[in-house]
Amino acid sequence: MIFRPCIDVHNGKVKQIVGSSLSDNKNASLDNYVSEKDGAYYSDMYYDLGLTGGHVIILNPVGSSFYEDSLKQALSALSAHPGTLQIGGGIVPENAGSFLDAGASHVIVTSYVFKDGKIDRDKLEIMKRTVGQEHLVLDLSCKKKGDDYYIVTDRWQKMTDTKLSLETLDELADSCDEFLIHAADVEGKQGGIEENVASLLGSWSRIPVTYAGGVHSILDITKLKEIGKGKIDVTVGSALDIFGGSLSIKDVMNACK
Repeated sequence: MIFRPCIDVHNGKVKQIVGSSLSDNKNASLDNYVSEKDGAYYSDMYYDLGLTGGHVIILNPVGSSFYEDSLKQALSALSAHPGTLQIGGGIVPENAGSFLDAGASHVIVTSYVFKDGKIDRDKLEIMKRTVGQEHLVLDLSCKKKGDDYYIVTDRWQKMTDTKLSLETLDELADSCDEFLIHAADVEGKQGGIEENVASLLGSWSRIPVTYAGGVHSILDITKLKEIGKGKIDVTVGSALDIFGGSLSIKDVMNACK
């Protein structure tokens, strides 16, 4: 298990939010922590700790009054240490190359490759050809509906008809380099991991997968490692001391090793 760091940017600030609270209406969110430091500060920190493969997520939609400020923060993180961080949020073929040129190792895509609640294979192929499979991460973040989990788009606000399943992972694995999966129901709540999602991901191991959502203790890291059979990486946000939480980032790194 590898610890993957994160830099979430919303309304021009690096922050940690409750994922399910995010709304494009008035750029609203329930914030756990709002940093006075910029994206480059956290990029420097992660680089000094030897952490790579983390993600920068722009949480404002393109066209939002705050998008340009959030974009500036994200670009500062990417350019500080090119090739060490991924970028997601509003990625389409027209802008994907500019983010790679700015220093992103990968672009993270969800909404663009979905249409009417289903995966649009043509658009997925366009994105794959545009950036190369080796630079593409598919974000399959999900929410629970009934007994199953369904992929959500548009900054976790829109439920699709596509179930997160072994079949879906198999179907998409040949089109990308990695998967990033937030358990959106527990994201930012520090109430424990979504064990059913972790179990599903742990039973599959064709390409790298990073899980995010609910981690608030070292016990959660240990549980995730056990349930995930050591096959999945993890992101921790709000619970970290660098974002106002109680968990030492170095303790989390050691627990993952």
